[in-house]
Amino acid sequence: MHCLPKQLLLDHMHAFLEQFPIPDELWVFAYGSLLWNPEMQVVESRHGFVEGYRRGFNLLSTVHRGTPEAPGLVLSLRDGGDCEGLVMRVDQGSKQEDFTNLWLREMVTLFYRPVWFEVSTEQGPVTAIAFVANPEHEQFVDFDCQTSAQMIAKAHGGRGPNIDYFHNTHNHLLELGIKDPLFESIAGYLAN
Repeated sequence: MHCLPKQLLLDHMHAFLEQFPIPDELWVFAYGSLLWNPEMQVVESRHGFVEGYRRGFNLLSTVHRGTPEAPGLVLSLRDGGDCEGLVMRVDQGSKQEDFTNLWLREMVTLFYRPVWFEVSTEQGPVTAIAFVANPEHEQFVDFDCQTSAQMIAKAHGGRGPNIDYFHNTHNHLLELGIKDPLFESIAGYLAN
């Protein structure tokens, strides 16, 4: 699947915001590449924890980290388990522009379901947006770790090699003291 037209993506964003407006403070839950490449004016970051979702390499990436002919795999939040990451507060002066840019980046094929939910932090809960897998979407996959590692090792898309995405995310998780068994398993196959 290719990148959808910008106007279509913006129309989807406006429809979403009509139903679920941006709160006074814009918080974003980062669990993948947003950890190391937020592309937003972040003024505060906290460790954040969500229940009921876990990381999965469930998005067949045909734009950013792969092509339709040789897709890669990138992260989504999927149902079940829990997930630790960062919750980031966006600067008030740039929140509308940053939200639009975030939407255009994450919703490039309308794979994700944008969801506002409560993220637990040591300083108390915050409401943040995160991008959750849509298991009904044609790009949703659920491969074993060995297959995932083989795909990640080979794919390359508009934002670079899939392996760079994997290592950058894994390294940032480790720097934050977050050990994710999914990454440990896939890393074991990549090392072979």
